Amino acid sequence: MTQARRTLISLDQTSWFHICSRCIKRSFLMGEDKYSGKNYEHRREWISDKLAELGDIFALDIAAYAVLSNHYHLVLHIDAEKAEGWSDKTVIRRWMMLFKGNKR
Repeated sequence: MTQARRTLISLDQTSWFHICSRCIKRSFLMGEDKYSGKNYEHRREWISDKLAELGDIFALDIAAYAVLSNHYHLVLHIDAEKAEGWSDKTVIRRWMMLFKGNKR
């Protein structure tokens, strides 16, 4: 069962986190899929670029990452001081950098 992030993450204890996410149903993230014969190596640069973009938009530093054929690992540092200095408009503007919406 899922839990709210506020119950999973306590910045009072640590601002560093190791995150792992895995593909499902034998899906391939990168490399050569031996079952289908398809090559997904073109995703390597896209993933690296997307991680850099997310690090710039949100108040986090990507200390390390590893992308394997069917999963990835991230070591993140959350910069709470930086985020606390943002106004509501700044948060919305940063969010809108990823998700297009009404630009009022």
